[in-house]
Amino acid sequence: MGAYLVRRVLYGFLVLLGVNLFTFFLFFTVNTPDDMARLNIGGKRVSQDQIQKWKAERGYDKPLYFNEKEQGSAKLTETIFWERSVSLFALKFGRADGEAGGDISHEIKTRMVASFLLALPTLILTVLVTVSFALLLTFFRNTVVDFWGVVLCVAMLSISALFYIIVGQFFFSKLMKLFPISGFSTGIDLVKFLVLPVVLSMLARLGGDARLNRAMFLEEISRDYVRTARAKGLSEIAVLFKHVLKNALIPIITNIGAYLPYVFMGSLVFESFFGIPGLGSYVIDAIGGQDFAIVRTMVFIGSVLYITSYILIDILYTVVDPRVRLA
Repeated sequence: MGAYLVRRVLYGFLVLLGVNLFTFFLFFTVNTPDDMARLNIGGKRVSQDQIQKWKAERGYDKPLYFNEKEQGSAKLTETIFWERSVSLFALKFGRADGEAGGDISHEIKTRMVASFLLALPTLILTVLVTVSFALLLTFFRNTVVDFWGVVLCVAMLSISALFYIIVGQFFFSKLMKLFPISGFSTGIDLVKFLVLPVVLSMLARLGGDARLNRAMFLEEISRDYVRTARAKGLSEIAVLFKHVLKNALIPIITNIGAYLPYVFMGSLVFESFFGIPGLGSYVIDAIGGQDFAIVRTMVFIGSVLYITSYILIDILYTVVDPRVRLA
């Protein structure tokens, strides 16, 4: 397993390097530092002095890839590429491009907590509800319960997450006044601000995840070992929980692993609509304000989290299924 993990880490590093290079070239091909200065200063008539001042304050007054005066190699550290791309691997994110120009690392540390508090309960609730609902449909397979359950899953799968947000805020916040329509707090008041976005986020994922889990359970329940378990006298509930669920854990873990980065990165849509000051809303604000320094940093962090999560998934495969060998 050790050799396999080393290879996966090396492959992951190459992927991360490629993503980092691609995003850097993409951003600075679309917009030059002068263009970025004009976007952030605002206004059509921006003087060259203002542009130079903005670039000097944020380190964009340096060459992009190499220092021409030093003929390339001697002063690589005095380039935008080094300070804005290579430095990401040392977790040095610098400052934002926006007018406030805040420290990106500080913002990430501050906002990560809010994203974690929203995404972790959502993940746990989604897994419990979708797996339970899928087991229920599997138990009543080929019945009217299964039929209408699948219809419900398809209907929910076809509805945008924005619909759940708008309808949920209208009924539960505006009409019934059970929860705040948006905002965030600390302490005991935190619960009332998180209940609605957590439940709505779970509902947005319920249809697709439950339908996927049901398909996996139905595939497992038709196997020979299940018929053998029934022949030994086990009840249908015991078969579902002791055998079917256990052998379907690998696809479930894969689905969970794909969601793990959101635990730290946050949900862009839900944080924005509910006014939660997490990393998701941070990215949305950066995109709206065309703050490329924040966007590049969040793309890098997201790539690291995805690579890490899939390595962890491979390790968990060996835990839930001893037959899996990492070679």
